[in-house]
Amino acid sequence: MDVSEQQVMRDQKPSMKPKDYGPIQFPDRLGFELWRFERALKKGLIPPADVGGCRWSAAVVDAVAERVEEIRTATGSLPDMGAGRAADVLSERFGVPVASEILVELDRVGLIECIGEYKGHALYDGQALEHFNDRAALEKAQRSGRLLNRTDAASHLGIRVSDIEHLINAKWLEPITWVRSGWQRRREAPTVPLFRVGDLELLAVHPAIDWDQVKRTPKGRPSPLARLTTRRTGDDSAAS
Repeated sequence: MDVSEQQVMRDQKPSMKPKDYGPIQFPDRLGFELWRFERALKKGLIPPADVGGCRWSAAVVDAVAERVEEIRTATGSLPDMGAGRAADVLSERFGVPVASEILVELDRVGLIECIGEYKGHALYDGQALEHFNDRAALEKAQRSGRLLNRTDAASHLGIRVSDIEHLINAKWLEPITWVRSGWQRRREAPTVPLFRVGDLELLAVHPAIDWDQVKRTPKGRPSPLARLTTRRTGDDSAAS
């Protein structure tokens, strides 16, 4: 038998089926994106690795392969994603501009949960995003969940930035999140607090604060808000 005949025989020899599959081979065999495979594992739709703690036997893989469509349906069509991409999905679905900051509010009210992070950025539940179709809830989040920095928060209430500082120091106003300033390095912790419009509007009608007096106080004069007592969680006590 010459060399060319040996090559033909090797080419015709059926390939050996793997005895087990790793975390890349397994989703490839199923035709799954990695995010879908990981979600299926998390949901228990795919059993834990049974070979060496990190691989799956061919028998397990074959059994799972028979349930591909069932698993595909159960894992949805959207991966977990960052706020920017999630906002784009909502903008397209509802036909209105949706700012990425609104995902913070939707998470706060339990509609689209933040389930982790990737490279320091929040990740939102793709399946919750896929099923979210409540226009009224989105509109409410758009109103109450808008985020403002100190200066814009003061403008929203019609008071001085120094007044805002008194509210912050007395814990009558607390940030919902923090972001980096324009001159901060990415490796540095965020230092700019952002406040919910909804929280500002609750403060604006709080009976313990004489807002007319606060707004009448001229620049350079002590703020009436300097007399606020420190507020405990759930405390609606009046200013001292």
